[in-house]
Amino acid sequence: MGFTATKKIGNAVKRNRAKRRLRALFVTYSSLLKDGTYIFVAKQTISETSHQKLQNDFEKILSRLDTFKKKTDDKNITA
Repeated sequence: MGFTATKKIGNAVKRNRAKRRLRALFVTYSSLLKDGTYIFVAKQTISETSHQKLQNDFEKILSRLDTFKKKTDDKNITA
């Protein structure tokens, strides 16, 4: 896994904060994700984005990329 934030984000403090926010979201969802390599790139608007919107976008992107593990206990077998 990797987290990057370019100088377009701002100074070192803003870049580190952006990476911390992404890292915190990844930790929240890491147990639900398939094994693999993940690279997250912070965009300029991350500093103004609320936590709730960032979380919603994070979840939406991971769902779209089909990175969530499949639930094995949801097998509905009907005769």
